[in-house]
Amino acid sequence: MFRFTIAAAAIALSTVPALANGHGGDAPPPPKPEATTAPAKVVLTKQGPKLVDPKGMTLYTYERDTSGKSSNCNGKCTESWVPLPATADAKAIGDFTVISRNDGSKMWAYRYRPLYTSPADKAPGDANGIATTLQWRIARPEE
Repeated sequence: MFRFTIAAAAIALSTVPALANGHGGDAPPPPKPEATTAPAKVVLTKQGPKLVDPKGMTLYTYERDTSGKSSNCNGKCTESWVPLPATADAKAIGDFTVISRNDGSKMWAYRYRPLYTSPADKAPGDANGIATTLQWRIARPEE
């Protein structure tokens, strides 16, 4: 009988922390953390600082994106210039804003300039996209 009492007490004591962590106790559950991670970062290169996506791929801006509210690279253009995607519920973070695209998807912009990657870049740090046309520029933090 003594062993039963000890076992019952041990079980009872082990459930107290679970009850105190919002599982039946008065404490509210912890708040969900907000996403505060920027969609790009600055890296220093020989040519100066540039923006890269989370995978380290060079980001570009398009000269024809002038409104700050939309992208002018749609349809076939996105085969050569891939928009930096944002989730449907993404919110602006610092200098990064979210722009709606013609197809209803969202993409990231830096200081209201939509950001793109280039399939011509095969590895982090490559910057082969600027060779295709002069209308595309490497995204830089001072822009």
